[in-house]
Amino acid sequence: MRLFILGFGYSARHLVRRFGGAFSHVAGTVRDPTQRHDLAGIELHPFSGRDPDRRAVERISDADVLLISIPPGSAGDPALAAFGNVLAAGRRKVVYLSTIGVYGDHGGGWVDESTPAQTVLDRTRVRLAAERAWTDTARGDVAILRLAGIYGPGRNALATLRAGTARRIIKPGQVFNRIHVDDIATAIMAAIHHQGGGTWNVCDDEPAPPQDVIAYAAQLMGVAPPPEEAFATAEMSAMARSFYASSARVSNAKLKRELGVTLACPTYRHGLDALWRAGEGR
Repeated sequence: MRLFILGFGYSARHLVRRFGGAFSHVAGTVRDPTQRHDLAGIELHPFSGRDPDRRAVERISDADVLLISIPPGSAGDPALAAFGNVLAAGRRKVVYLSTIGVYGDHGGGWVDESTPAQTVLDRTRVRLAAERAWTDTARGDVAILRLAGIYGPGRNALATLRAGTARRIIKPGQVFNRIHVDDIATAIMAAIHHQGGGTWNVCDDEPAPPQDVIAYAAQLMGVAPPPEEAFATAEMSAMARSFYASSARVSNAKLKRELGVTLACPTYRHGLDALWRAGEGR
C-alpha cells in the first residue's frame, strides 16, 4: 500500500513511526520540508494551503490510502480546495482525523456516533462541513475518526508537571475524554483495513475530570500537585475557556465492535503508567 499524508500532525507522525513499515511508500505534505528533520527518510512536499506542487498531486493520484490531519479553516478545508480535482478522479481509502468536539455539551451525559452533532461554535460547523465534504469526495469510502484529547510522549500531564505549567482547574461536573497516541495509530490502521467507510469515536474507556489526571501524574512523580483553581475565577485564554463549555462522556463501543480495536491504554492511568516507565516527567 502507498500512503499519502496531508499534514504531519502529532498523530500522523506517530503512525509513521509505529506502522510506516506496513506501507510500500510514505509521502505527505508539510509547510516547510526543510524544517522537518524529524521526518527524515519520508518524501515531503510543501503545502501551505494553496498552490500544491505537481509532484504532490502525482503522489496523491498514485496513493492507495490518504490520511488527512489538516484542520479546516474559516474558508473551508484547504486540502480539499487544493486537491479536490485529483481526489475526485480515482478511488482510494481516505481516513479523516476529526474531533469529538462536534458533539458539544451534554452535561456530562454519554454520547455515541448516533448522537446528533451540535453546530453552536464556528469551529464545529466548519469541522462537520469538512467531514461531509470528504465523505462526498471519497464516494463513501472514508473513515471519519473523531479523536478525543490526545496525549503521548512529550505531550502529557507528566511533562507539564515537570515543566511547571500544569494547572488544576476545577469546574464541578466537568469531564474530558482523552486517547493515547498509540491507540490512535492502532485505530487508523484498523480503519484502513476496514471495508467501507463510517464514523468512529477514538477515545479511551474512562472520561474523567482534568484535575484527576494531574493529581495522578503528580502521585507517580512523587510531587505535590499544583493548587486547585476555581474555573469561574481562573485566568485562562478565551480558547481554553471555551473547551470547558462542553462536557460529555463519549462512547468507544463502536470502535471496538466494528474495527476490532483493543486499547493499549484504556484509561489515563494506564497511559501515564506507561509514559512514566518510559522516562517521561523525569
